[in-house]
Amino acid sequence: MKVLVAYATRHGATRGIAERVGQTLEGRGLDVTVAPASQARDIKQYDAFVVGGAAYAFRWLKDATQFVRQNGDYLAQHPTWLFSSGPLGDKIDKRTGKDAREGTIPREFEQFTRDIKPRDERVFFGAWDPAAPPIGLMEQFMKLMPGAGALPSGDFRDWADIDGWATQIADELTAG
Repeated sequence: MKVLVAYATRHGATRGIAERVGQTLEGRGLDVTVAPASQARDIKQYDAFVVGGAAYAFRWLKDATQFVRQNGDYLAQHPTWLFSSGPLGDKIDKRTGKDAREGTIPREFEQFTRDIKPRDERVFFGAWDPAAPPIGLMEQFMKLMPGAGALPSGDFRDWADIDGWATQIADELTAG
């Protein structure tokens, strides 16, 4: 079975998640291609899809969104999983007491859940290096805002969570 893991990233944390998912799927005997969503072509050669993107301001990155919208009919007919990355810091939001990932689900997921009926959608914690040059207008603006340095920096990706999710995908694809 051929699987495409397509992703959209700004600083590389989401690419790292996509690569880890791809490695896990390959380790379970699947034929996997990991590629930026903007470069994924000829998707009809694939039997299943994992599509991921970083989220900023509750929006999935444009390349991931465009990939799903342009290929929605095909994705709806094949096993598809979606993931997002982005929240930083503690797993529990100190203000609300809830899982911090709950408040960072990209707005596009509601439509995609209706349209392509993915088997699962996941939000993973991301990573942020404050020394990285800002990409895009929003990041440039954020760097100028008072308190921008208060954002937690570091790598908050939970590799065990990512591996567990990828293993569940592999189990579904290799069953029967």
